[in-house]
Amino acid sequence: MAPPILSLALPSETGRVLSIQSHTVQVMNTLPILVLKPHRQASYTTYSSSLRSLRPDTCAGYPTFKGQVLNGQQLWELIEGLGANDLLYYTHLLTGYIGSVSFLNTVLEVVNKLRSINPKLTYVCDPVMGDEGKLYVPPELVSVYREKVVPVASMLTPNQFEAEQLTGFRIESETDGRDACKILHAAGPPKVVITSINVNGNLLLIGSHQKEKGQSPEQFKIVIPKIPSYFTGTGDLMTALLLGWSNKYPDSLDTAAELAVSSLQAVLQRTLNDYLSAGYDPQSSSLEIRLIQSQDGIRNPDVKFKAEKYN
Repeated sequence: MAPPILSLALPSETGRVLSIQSHTVQVMNTLPILVLKPHRQASYTTYSSSLRSLRPDTCAGYPTFKGQVLNGQQLWELIEGLGANDLLYYTHLLTGYIGSVSFLNTVLEVVNKLRSINPKLTYVCDPVMGDEGKLYVPPELVSVYREKVVPVASMLTPNQFEAEQLTGFRIESETDGRDACKILHAAGPPKVVITSINVNGNLLLIGSHQKEKGQSPEQFKIVIPKIPSYFTGTGDLMTALLLGWSNKYPDSLDTAAELAVSSLQAVLQRTLNDYLSAGYDPQSSSLEIRLIQSQDGIRNPDVKFKAEKYN
């Protein structure tokens, strides 16, 4: 008889996470989830030996990249393999960059499959589509996210541009950001975090938690300091941190966001300092974040960035 799978036989509060997103040899962007304790298994949308994926926005920091894009059938085969070994009980599903409609439709099948096994599954979706006014996925993915994915997500973590794509209107103020969150709540997810909004030269995170359907959401903002450098992977890292801290504080999205922002800033500051120590100009190109070296800052951040609740 095979030994039991202890994470199933002896479940703990740390949970089990299935991560479906881009992966590279050089960087593992879900390390924060491991540091914050949930047990993680991964199914990757791409394999790449440079940077994190085949995303055009993230490959700019390297002269070349190699890799393979998985299709929906290959993803489903991995899910079937997990099922054949009784490994499909998860507390969380995390999705990030997805490059095709067929793959995204298969992800929806995965959501249904996992929820048939654990109806309480938390689905954290980072709808990675673009940034700064530009899409880097096929345009037809936008409607699939809007019409099919948003309604089944538990937490949604778009950036400003992605929130505009999902809601259909421009976000030019804090009020617009709050209204966008309400529109997204009406479509499905009880937790929405717009991870970065540029308003009048200021960078903000706006979070919104609708604890009961039909109720007004609890909303807040966190002012984020601008660092004069460009870092690759901050969006993926932020979503991973939000998942990890929300697992610890499920009823307090503002607390989870404070910790996530503080963890992220600790990683970025460590990254900046290390490049400076190496004699490199951190403003000359994109910087690869120093995750392994920043584990203490991820696990025990100094909370310097506080949430301001809206009335």
